[in-house]
Amino acid sequence: MRNKTLTLDSVTQAVGQWLVESGKLTSSQWEEAVNAFARGDGGKSLFETLLEMGYCSEEDIVQGLSAVLQIPVVNLREVTPDQEALSLVPAEVAFRHQVLPLKKENGYLIAAVSDPLNLEAENAIRFVTGVPLKPMLSRPSEIRTLLEQHYMSRVMAEAESEDLEVIQEAEEDIGDPTRMAREALVIRLVNLMIRNAVRERASDIHIEPLERTLRVRYRVDGMLHDVTAPAKRYHPAIVSRIKIMANLDITERRKPQDGRIKARILGQEVDIRVSVMPTVHGESCALRLLYRSGMDFTLRDLGMEKDDLEKLENLIRIPYGIILATGPTGSGKTTTLYACLRRIYSHEKKIITIEDPVEYHLDGVTQIQVNNAVGLTFATGLRSIVRHDPDIIMVGEIRDRETAEIAIHSALTGHLVFSTLHTNDAPGAPTRLIDMGMEPFLVASALDGVLAQRLVRKICPACKEPYQPTEAQWEYLVEQGLVTDESQPTLWRGKGCEACRFTGYSGRTGVFEVLILTDPLRELILAKASSQQIREAAIEQGMRTLYQDGMMKVAKGITTVEEVERVTHAGESE
Repeated sequence: MRNKTLTLDSVTQAVGQWLVESGKLTSSQWEEAVNAFARGDGGKSLFETLLEMGYCSEEDIVQGLSAVLQIPVVNLREVTPDQEALSLVPAEVAFRHQVLPLKKENGYLIAAVSDPLNLEAENAIRFVTGVPLKPMLSRPSEIRTLLEQHYMSRVMAEAESEDLEVIQEAEEDIGDPTRMAREALVIRLVNLMIRNAVRERASDIHIEPLERTLRVRYRVDGMLHDVTAPAKRYHPAIVSRIKIMANLDITERRKPQDGRIKARILGQEVDIRVSVMPTVHGESCALRLLYRSGMDFTLRDLGMEKDDLEKLENLIRIPYGIILATGPTGSGKTTTLYACLRRIYSHEKKIITIEDPVEYHLDGVTQIQVNNAVGLTFATGLRSIVRHDPDIIMVGEIRDRETAEIAIHSALTGHLVFSTLHTNDAPGAPTRLIDMGMEPFLVASALDGVLAQRLVRKICPACKEPYQPTEAQWEYLVEQGLVTDESQPTLWRGKGCEACRFTGYSGRTGVFEVLILTDPLRELILAKASSQQIREAAIEQGMRTLYQDGMMKVAKGITTVEEVERVTHAGESE
């Protein structure tokens, strides 16, 4: 099917040499393109760089690849794809890999491709069809057009059953004849994007206009992946439709806008936060999906080990003090704090929160939305909250000295305060507060505990398989006492299947670091010890690090070594 001895570099060089020898471009143009590609961010191939610079055409590159790899070229204007072949490959796989099935013949699926070196596409096609791929080369623009033509009708048919109701929608107050003519189609396209995202339990939808195409991506389990995207020409209408749903100004295209959509999708209510931002190729949209069912989480659902869960349960029952959740954006801090509030809520306690934004609504809890435009910041809101006789306060984030100061004084005057802080680990929280200008004695007196966390993807149960780890990985697990049968060096990973979109992962769980402030640790804070010194002392007192907690889940077959190292940035040799 292709010359296996050629690497990507040698193929690219051979195609470049062919283009020069065939007179398609000059040696200096080739060198200029190579230099431009080397300076790039890696988001484009060398051939795409050549096209952007206008030095050759798609047809030239296709002919060069054909000559080097000995793969035939197909003129898609003269071929009609077989319906049986089209039905073998799901639309999403075809669009993601830009593969147009043509026919099934002699045990192969013959398909038009623009990148014959894409081994991921070959593997995906073989998996979903059960037969190997036999590629034929064609121009990328022709493949995109025919994919839309042959698959979009099927995709749109799926959207006939709407299952999506916008609870409150703005009235359309302008008339664009072109867009209005496509209104039914555009409404279905937008509904389909959102509905499929909900079905996949995506947390975000990104609609990004590129120079020649429109890219749509879902964030599932913390990772972005491409999905079927409409043609670029639908982009302005799609953005206008989203703005109408979010009650935004559809005539304003020069500045960012933020809004919210409240919808009922597939039988559940979903709040959608919308952000629209102008870019050089048009307006980019980011939709954050907030599921009401997401607040059914309890502390036991977060993935904590039993001993850490007991520590946290005891910690949140202390009547006053500060409890902090730390970690980067998207690590699940807010969900954990909400679970804590749900656990300790009772009719005898008044709980007030101030958040930016209020992501989920908690029954029985007074929640305040930050509004900088009217001067309602975390600090000013917190001052008012203290005068409102609360028992428990949650501050969305401690961002500055003023907020930290009020939170600490609230804790010292008999309130239990929950908040988040951006630090890499739990021992870094006290030093971060001191760096903000807090006196060490105040931090040592007010702070009761810190919870650091990350989210790791769980191994897909549908394609879970055993494998033999490296000697160093197994030695670490044995040293930590995480495995019982040392003679069987076996761990688990996901092979990749349709259920997990060939990632090997499905769903997420947390890895945690629970730091309880003991007297020796308070003395270190009073002495302005470094976070490393506090960390070493906490480990001596029994604190597990994020990496150690993650490796416990590796030993149990919940996640993988690679995933733990990815989220903890650990090449730890512990």
